[in-house]
Amino acid sequence: MALMRLLQRRPDGTVILCEPTSDHVPAYAILSHTWGQEEVTFQDMEANSDMSKTVSKAGWRKIEFCAKQAAADGLQYFWVDTCCIDKKNAVELGAAINSMFRWYQNAVRCYVYLLDVSKPGNRTGGERAWEEAFRTSRWFTRGWTLQELIAPREVDFFSAEGHRLGTKLSLAAEIHEITDIPEKALRGDALSNFSISERRSWAERRNTTIEEDEVYCLLGIFDVSMPLIYGERRDQAFRRLEEEIHKLYKGADFEQYAVRLNLRSFAEAAQFVAREEELSKMHELLYGHSSRAAVVLHGLGGIGKTQLAVEYVRRHKEKHTAIFWLNANDEDSLRLSFRGIVRQVLQYHPSTRVLGGIDLEGDLDRVVSAVKAWLDLPGNARWLLIYDNYDNPRTPGSFDRTTVDIRKYLPESDHGSIIITTRSARVTQGRRLHVQKLTALEDGLKILANTSGRGGIEDDSNAKALVSKLDGLPLALSTAGAYLEHVTDSFAEYLRLYEASWLELQTTSPTLSSYEDRSLYTTWQVTLDQIRKQNVASAQLLKLWAYFDKQDMWFELLRHAHFADDKRIQKVTENKLSFNKAVRLLCEYGLAHPEPSLSQPSESRGYGVHSCVHSWTISVLNSEWDDSMAQLALTCVASEVPSRDVDEWWLLEQRLLQHVARHEKFVRNGKVDIKGMEWALHNLGDLYADQGRLAKAEAMYNRALQGKEEALGAKHISTLETVNNLGTLYAGQGRLAEAEAMYNRALQGKEEALGAKHISTLETVNNLGILYADQGRLAEAEAMYNRALQGKEALGAKHISTLKTVNNLGNLYADQGRLAEAEAMYNWALQGKEEALGAKHTSTLDTVNNLGTLYLNQGRLAEAEAIYDRALQGYEEAIKPELLPTYLPALNNFIASGDLYARTGREDAAKEMYSRALAGYTLVQGPSSKWCKPLEDRLQALQLASPRQGEGADIESPRYGPLKRKHSAISEGELT
Repeated sequence: MALMRLLQRRPDGTVILCEPTSDHVPAYAILSHTWGQEEVTFQDMEANSDMSKTVSKAGWRKIEFCAKQAAADGLQYFWVDTCCIDKKNAVELGAAINSMFRWYQNAVRCYVYLLDVSKPGNRTGGERAWEEAFRTSRWFTRGWTLQELIAPREVDFFSAEGHRLGTKLSLAAEIHEITDIPEKALRGDALSNFSISERRSWAERRNTTIEEDEVYCLLGIFDVSMPLIYGERRDQAFRRLEEEIHKLYKGADFEQYAVRLNLRSFAEAAQFVAREEELSKMHELLYGHSSRAAVVLHGLGGIGKTQLAVEYVRRHKEKHTAIFWLNANDEDSLRLSFRGIVRQVLQYHPSTRVLGGIDLEGDLDRVVSAVKAWLDLPGNARWLLIYDNYDNPRTPGSFDRTTVDIRKYLPESDHGSIIITTRSARVTQGRRLHVQKLTALEDGLKILANTSGRGGIEDDSNAKALVSKLDGLPLALSTAGAYLEHVTDSFAEYLRLYEASWLELQTTSPTLSSYEDRSLYTTWQVTLDQIRKQNVASAQLLKLWAYFDKQDMWFELLRHAHFADDKRIQKVTENKLSFNKAVRLLCEYGLAHPEPSLSQPSESRGYGVHSCVHSWTISVLNSEWDDSMAQLALTCVASEVPSRDVDEWWLLEQRLLQHVARHEKFVRNGKVDIKGMEWALHNLGDLYADQGRLAKAEAMYNRALQGKEEALGAKHISTLETVNNLGTLYAGQGRLAEAEAMYNRALQGKEEALGAKHISTLETVNNLGILYADQGRLAEAEAMYNRALQGKEALGAKHISTLKTVNNLGNLYADQGRLAEAEAMYNWALQGKEEALGAKHTSTLDTVNNLGTLYLNQGRLAEAEAIYDRALQGYEEAIKPELLPTYLPALNNFIASGDLYARTGREDAAKEMYSRALAGYTLVQGPSSKWCKPLEDRLQALQLASPRQGEGADIESPRYGPLKRKHSAISEGELT
């Protein structure tokens, strides 16, 4: 590095020039500015100079500013280009210019002094004025200030008055708009991550006083050094700069191995968006290594691996002497690609001895060997090879001759760079980088806009819906855009066609040149063929997946399919290892993926498929509807619907919900033969009822009831179970007369078929007790509860069914004002449930919540709050916080807690609880839910009771009694 002089501010405020030793440069600040009149020079600062004349110069003002600002930042030394370099010494000037980027880089702080930006005082009134001046400042038009912006870590901008305007980071967005320099570069990303052409573009709108300085000011930006020859003219200086850049990246002897890029051999790429993180990671893995560097881009077909490789080449092509694109789809294609390499090399280096005399029409294996020998030459170390579409790799133990062993086609020397694109995660010839779907909606909209030619779609709700449906798959987005480019169909119409006529839509879509020989409906067929060769059960699992939801497939969900007639399905569901083997192969080829799910300790984690792959499994793999598979899937889902007494039943129901919704749609559309499947529809009704989806539950129960009545008769016990559950559903909807009719029918039938004391009979008796309580028929309710409790004595005082009735009796006594008896019942139920189910089971917590409401009604507010807090904490642990708004008893807790907070004058806490309950009921049952209006009334009352601005805060809080009994206490009905 050149001699570095610094200015030093002494304690008395004087400024002197000093020369620190090269092995100990103190911490220093540095000034960036544009030159003006009367700048202070090196000669002005020399020891024998007249300082009175120096300080009278106009340029002394910014030196004094820099000295004071450095002192304020705890720095004694600083550097200013006007006076720290002897510009009359050509040798020193050249060395300084070659070192200047590092000087700025090593500075503790850089102060940008903007003489043409005024901000008088610290008033905010002129904020817009200085920002406008900032955007048009001369500083942004000068060549030398580019490195002064990029190099330092900390850059502070100051007005002409010395007032701080902001930092490089705080003003990054504005600076990007002014300069087009990416914010990542402003935030400190390595400059090598940006292409040579991109870095050169940053200086295109900048100018210098001397034309050669347009080149010299870029030396640090490209991390090169070269002699300064003023008078050589700009063009010659640029040629020398390019030569130095090429030497840096390609080596001193790069010309003897340089081969111009042959764009015809490259895959065509659609307009590229996003993937900045992947590009940065690729560059990190491929650039700057002394040994061979290789990256394997793997992922789902159509995800954009080839486009990513093309974009990497576009950005970093200057860093390689030669770049060759090879088709690795099969051995013949690979050999022909090597023949193309020979022709490219000989075009630029016809006398190359290693490749000379090769018979290009003869033995292609010899052609491959010759190219590998040329690539292995010691001086030829900066090439890049892209092996595209290596989708059929040879795996250990494989004897399939159609597979490709890429190792035979890799150079043997330990230098150069390699990119491999593949759908298989088994390829290990490099550092693997999983290319996944685009996650930002904006990126999908850009692809759709670019390929369709339809601009201004950023706020189009239908375009957003389409992009969401295509779920970040570039091939699907490009296909949609190509279809829409030359038709008048709207985005909404395309989405309708996509969902109704997927295969027909895809077969009529234009072929995409950027996805050669592939379309959305064919791209995964080759992969499936390869999978089928390795494990036919994997292919059958994918076909079966069409009859489930695309998300969260897990082993236990399929275990009921082990008795299917299809031996391939039997193989998948034989045991956990067989399932793992089948699904792992789908994951290795990108057709499936592990995904976060609401897994429980007793259940496996789930797998998902991309929504477009799922559409393909439906429309292509199952082009003809397979009713046996649909029934098999329905059997699997319905068999997994748990009893409420099962630990973590709510989480399991949540996992099943999306699969249940799919089968509900099949049933509604008549796509599945439900004859003999009435039990399954009954179970789906149970799940919907548990989840508060009452309309859907009713539809399932009615279909189940109709089928059972026809197949089994009106008085069959299975028929009566559905009748009972319909009664519970009607009660939940407030349709109490219909509920009573259903319960009476179920009770009469069960008494005849099973007897008055059978547990199933008593469960309906318990339900009638709840109904009578809801109707205000408290004496009849008590009689029913006592009958149920007496009958359940045979089960034991701690049987869960017994405890449910005990809990309900507690509710009844509370409604009657018999609070001591209610408390005794709640304590009985609570103790029994804690022993039978555990302290954190939802049924236990429901009784805890009821006990809190009892304490609230007794005026035992502190105890009530403690109990409500216990219930809420338990719900959060048992159900997970993100699912809490879907669990109706937890919403009851919110309401009860809100009542408590309102009574104790904590309006804000009450509002929060009521709002959470309202949001939950709106989510589960819709805004027309009968519970939404009372909650809205409570919130409005709280709003009116809140002190208005400027008034006192001692207004008495409103007093609330409980909502209807269903909210003040949780009754436990019994589904059968």
